[in-house]
Amino acid sequence: MAYPALVSALARCFASGEPTADGIAARAAQVLGRPWFWLLPLARRFVKAHQGSIRPRRKEVIRFLLDDRGFRHRAHKLSVSHWITEPPRMQPVQAAVAWGVPELVTEGDLAAWMGVRPEDLDWFADRKGLNARAGRAALGHYHYRVLAKKRGGVRLIEAPKPRLKELQRRILDGILDRVPAHAAAHGFCPGRSIRTFAEPHAGRALVLRMDVQDFFPSLPAARIQAVFRTLGYPETVADLLAGVCTNRTPIRMWPQAGAAIPAADLMEARRLYEWPHLPQGAPTSPALANLCAYRADCRLAGLARNFGALYTRYADDLAFSFDGPVNARQFSVYAAAILGEEGFGVNHRKTRIMTRSTQQRLAGLVTNVHLNIPRADFDELKAILTNCLRHGPETQNRAAVPDFRAHLNGRVGFVESIHPAKGRRLRVLFDKICW
Repeated sequence: MAYPALVSALARCFASGEPTADGIAARAAQVLGRPWFWLLPLARRFVKAHQGSIRPRRKEVIRFLLDDRGFRHRAHKLSVSHWITEPPRMQPVQAAVAWGVPELVTEGDLAAWMGVRPEDLDWFADRKGLNARAGRAALGHYHYRVLAKKRGGVRLIEAPKPRLKELQRRILDGILDRVPAHAAAHGFCPGRSIRTFAEPHAGRALVLRMDVQDFFPSLPAARIQAVFRTLGYPETVADLLAGVCTNRTPIRMWPQAGAAIPAADLMEARRLYEWPHLPQGAPTSPALANLCAYRADCRLAGLARNFGALYTRYADDLAFSFDGPVNARQFSVYAAAILGEEGFGVNHRKTRIMTRSTQQRLAGLVTNVHLNIPRADFDELKAILTNCLRHGPETQNRAAVPDFRAHLNGRVGFVESIHPAKGRRLRVLFDKICW
């Protein structure tokens, strides 16, 4: 028996077998036709090597076997006695069993569930990166918009085209919405908002705000694929799901960014976005980002408890608050170290330590005593409504907003949700405007 075939047979057995060392050793003995004495120690080393992580990919199992000295010394004496052939099956982690995600074990199952042909699904998943190398924008799956950040750097908005967006919404509604986010995550979660993000920190003695650098594009396709395998999907299905939800930005897009953005910033952004990543603009990206950050949220919440602090997160904004004495700078170093270990970077220029003697702001809301709208924002909106009442709304729509009435109604509604008393005063003005 050729050595590659032997390794391949054992890798299939290790990757799809029972998660315990005894179960793996039993299946390996079935493949080899004999319960070799060294199989159980080998299985134990395998379990230990992957303890605390999700089910390894088949190529990772092959790498483990090739690197294991005990197996290499005995491989030349072995042969495959029985090939284990079984249909693919769902293998969720224990917590995921109760989430009720749909069972999709083959590429055909996934294509039928998403309502497309298998070849079309492969085109949208773009696992080989052909879309990024296509010469014409019409062949791509995304529309792109490059924005310059106020403090330097580039933000790339990647909006999926209608057909791909429909597939992503199917994944969001049918799979991702069934998976609960961490209690500390408040961005893009049903029933949570910037109000629930900031409210726990109102009236606290000290508030620490931190920012994750490049939150969406810093999450590679491998981490997205790992999320779907955690839910139990076989490797091929998880690869397709991750492909539909990630993007590799084509090189042809960057020359269109314009001369307003410095060349150094464009070069840095090009290096960041050239690998498959979560696109900012896809409907699935917020939910997947929250799931990728779940372990980091667990560790940061534990760190906060040890310091007697509260912790919440809204997308890439992290907030910690304290009532007792604390070295906030040292705490921020600990938090940054945890984020680094979990694959996230920190934008240290946006780190803020805010005491009661300064205005404490989180996600644009003031939290010093109770949750409130910044006075300057309230006064500006009140002035706009007053001028609309006196001179007509057309005189105040300087940004040429298409539906200015709905725009102002939304702004007034937001104030009502944060500070009802102030919101009522603005609502009286809004209702008197002659549209």
